[in-house]
Amino acid sequence: MKVFVTGATGYIGGSVAAALIQEGHSVYGLVRDENKVDELKKIGVNPVLGTLEDTNILKKYAELTDAVIHAADSDHRVAVETFISALSGSGKTFIHTSGSSVVGDDVSGSSESNKIYEDDTPFIPMDIRADRVAINNLVRKSAIDYHFKGVVIVPSMIYGDSLGLPTDSDQLPEIIRKSREFKAGVHVGKGVNRWSNVHIKDLADLYLLALKKAPSASYFFAENGEESYGDIAKVVSKALGFQGKTMSWPIEEAIAELGDWARFAIASNSRVRAVNARNLLGWKPSEETIFEWIEKSVK
Repeated sequence: MKVFVTGATGYIGGSVAAALIQEGHSVYGLVRDENKVDELKKIGVNPVLGTLEDTNILKKYAELTDAVIHAADSDHRVAVETFISALSGSGKTFIHTSGSSVVGDDVSGSSESNKIYEDDTPFIPMDIRADRVAINNLVRKSAIDYHFKGVVIVPSMIYGDSLGLPTDSDQLPEIIRKSREFKAGVHVGKGVNRWSNVHIKDLADLYLLALKKAPSASYFFAENGEESYGDIAKVVSKALGFQGKTMSWPIEEAIAELGDWARFAIASNSRVRAVNARNLLGWKPSEETIFEWIEKSVK
């Protein structure tokens, strides 16, 4: 199968591209940095130089390939609308990548939520996640209205080494970076807020399964456990040689440095369960836990 992957030099897109190649698929990867073209070629990706603003390129490769996996920017509505238009009436697969911060709350690390969301649990998103939810809904509704197989995958906190080009995930590296700076494991507020998590290899396997057999308009949380940010901070602290010492990063300071990202990514609760992935696709995540990976890999 020929698959067009956006974000091919990124953490999710690159890992999915590598997994696709390993399974024998031909991968065309969108890359905006000309200096990374040769790097992509070395791992077997056919580079497509361009950006998400280049709608003609997106349309061309959506039409030339058998499926599109969009992993570059969950909030880029123009790119999503371009893919929907190009794939309408084709019956091809479009997998859109979102993120489980869509169900996050605004607690500044101060409380643990008792709300656990399955794939079909109704929710009202935070203000800064309303547009992302609208895009998710657009993909699913358009798949029904315009005859293509639209799938939304919603990863939780991702950890593990990239399967593609060397690059990092999002949340955990920020915690590790700040912990090195403070010489203590860092969490926002009380650190009791909890997030589900998933290993990058297990996540890549979910994309492969979705490509093979996901029904149209389906929605998949991706998780294999959950931890509090406070407990993550303790494990990071020990791995860095700080003897388990932790400290609170005031939410105002976190927002001043990282913007609203801090509110929904490291100060919220996001507790999800991947019911559809396990029941509909037979997904069986099996990689090491987040704590095992931190203990082994963070130095």
